[in-house]
Amino acid sequence: MAEVTIQIGGRGFEVSCQDGEESYLHSAAKMLDDEAQVLSDQIGRMPEARMLLMAGLMLADKTAAVEDRIQEVEATLAEREAEIAELRAAPAPEPERIEVPVVPAEVTDTLAELAARAESLAAELEERAAG
Repeated sequence: MAEVTIQIGGRGFEVSCQDGEESYLHSAAKMLDDEAQVLSDQIGRMPEARMLLMAGLMLADKTAAVEDRIQEVEATLAEREAEIAELRAAPAPEPERIEVPVVPAEVTDTLAELAARAESLAAELEERAAG
């Protein structure tokens, strides 16, 4: 076991932890110290036990709020995953039918005749203009 000195509220505390867990302990102590500092700034000096109790309660309140938010996010995630699974399981949509109008052959033939007549008239006018 490792022995670590942590600082909370300007006071040093000797605590033990598993080897390799020191960084986690320092991180947790920093969080508790930050809450103790808020209390100290707001209330001033108070007995050590009360300061630790209040700082611990403030952290517990924050933790509870985070856990509530995690539950909300997990519920939303579960809903989205169910929607995705439902969409994946659904059959593919029917192909959309699009009808393209077909130009009747008579119209095409008539347009070809008109084009031929126009070309013939244009050629005749060119001959007259040249002659």
